[in-house]
Amino acid sequence: MTLRIGRLLLIAAALLAAGYAALAWFQTGDGLPEGLAQGPGRLEAVQVDIAPPRAGRVVEVDAREGDRVAAGDKLARLDTAELEASLDRAEAEAALSRESLAQAEAQVALRESETHLALHEYERAASLVEKGHASQATLDARRSARDVAQAAERAARAQVATAWRAIAAAEAEVRRIVSLIGDSTLVAPADGRVLYRLVEPGEVVGAGQPVLVLLDLGDVYMEIFLSAREAARTAIGAEARIVLDAFPEAAIPAAVSFVAPEAQFTPKQVETRDEREKLVFRVRVRVPPTLVAAYFDRVKTGMRGVAWVKIDPDAEWPEALADPVAEPAE
Repeated sequence: MTLRIGRLLLIAAALLAAGYAALAWFQTGDGLPEGLAQGPGRLEAVQVDIAPPRAGRVVEVDAREGDRVAAGDKLARLDTAELEASLDRAEAEAALSRESLAQAEAQVALRESETHLALHEYERAASLVEKGHASQATLDARRSARDVAQAAERAARAQVATAWRAIAAAEAEVRRIVSLIGDSTLVAPADGRVLYRLVEPGEVVGAGQPVLVLLDLGDVYMEIFLSAREAARTAIGAEARIVLDAFPEAAIPAAVSFVAPEAQFTPKQVETRDEREKLVFRVRVRVPPTLVAAYFDRVKTGMRGVAWVKIDPDAEWPEALADPVAEPAE
């Protein structure tokens, strides 16, 4: 019995040692095949501030920290009672403007009739003056009446144009208020996870003040730093793998999305002075959005690990990275 327990302990110790060896290989890259580069980093995602475009009182906050949300999900809502009252007034003004337009168009029809009559009387008076059956004074009076009628018609037409502009302004105000009412409901712009809930119902917020902070899980990446020689051989879109310290058994497929155009000193968090004095290039390795859901129910941003980059497209992945794991093991 004692011998059997001893053998089990030896097997467990061997497995533990093998696990530590695998983790050390992932972290250090000892025996790295030609055509591959690696660097340590931490998993990050773009943070999106969810903020209203106007000031107001928050009446609902539907999301809590840690919640997964889909694009278009309602996250919070501002009070819209005042805006709805303004909308009623704007719609009433738009209706009034349309009534004014109808009245102005009726005036145009009336003035057109008066102008037609004035022109007819002027032409008749001119004919009578020619034949000597009417005086010049009569013709002058008819000319004056014609001119007055034409001026009144032009004024009526101007009123129609003014009424159209009033309608356009009123309808624009309606659209503006409707837009503000729509913007009072804050929705998720993309699939993500709520990082911070900054406001509670009943609080008053200013325009642009964040209510929630969302991690955009459609843009998850790790930044590493490569030497000039390695960065020069790294192409945008090159294959990559991400191995997290917490899940060394899962090689997450990724691709290079950015290579810095200029060098920088190795970041401060690198411990040795020699490493800090080297010039390196920042490289961003991005996880495709279609794979995020498979990994990031358990994997969290901020986790540290190593990103591997294929700087030679013909290079072969080592066995540990050749077949990406579909999901981190439980």
